Amino acid sequence: MAKIALITGANRGLGFETARRLARAGVKTIIGARDPAKGERAADALRDQGLDVESVPLDVDSASSVRAAAEHVEARHGRLDILVNNAGILPEATAETDEPVDPEMFRRTFETNVFGVVSVIHEVLPLLRESDSGRIVNVTSTMGSLADQGDPSSPYYELGVPAYRTSKLALNGITVALAKLLEDTPIKVNSVCPGSVQTDLAPGNREAAALTPEAGSRIVVEMALISGDGPTGRFVDRRGAVAW
Repeated sequence: MAKIALITGANRGLGFETARRLARAGVKTIIGARDPAKGERAADALRDQGLDVESVPLDVDSASSVRAAAEHVEARHGRLDILVNNAGILPEATAETDEPVDPEMFRRTFETNVFGVVSVIHEVLPLLRESDSGRIVNVTSTMGSLADQGDPSSPYYELGVPAYRTSKLALNGITVALAKLLEDTPIKVNSVCPGSVQTDLAPGNREAAALTPEAGSRIVVEMALISGDGPTGRFVDRRGAVAW
């Protein structure tokens, strides 16, 4: 029986390439997209390659949308084996403010990067419990590492974006706590940094980033497909463990 995966924010970039790679591995893959038309176009593109892909409207900022997506997966499949929390935003990249700490920026960023993830996990956890090998992969960033923030040799040391950094730090904390709470189940929860990927997350990112979405998706898929003796509660990138 094929595994079933749901990926948030999967109609383009890293999420789309993750969907492609999982589907190529024989996983029935569901593209979650805030815009239903864009999600269906992305699914069509992968179906044209002979891959088993479908789409579902999914706006992680909307509790009703998240609930409806979970109900859709339950009605069609009855379970979920893999959840990839990929949807995320970096509004500080285009913010026109000199404020070092902007409460509204924090609220907006946390709404998607933290509360959106929690909402999705809450709604689909019952479906993951129906799997004999449930996996949750939280796409995070080395910029959410306290060790990295304190390391002058880090390429991100001088970079500000405090709302984004702390949202990913919070997401890493969720990974650790959830892994402990689910340690008596087959479900494994891990944080993954795909690296500096060429996406539309921030202006100029496509030119500055080192990795293509296809390359960045490899570690995401690797953690989504870990075996029963694989790790849980870890923070990794393509080179191995990342310091918290």
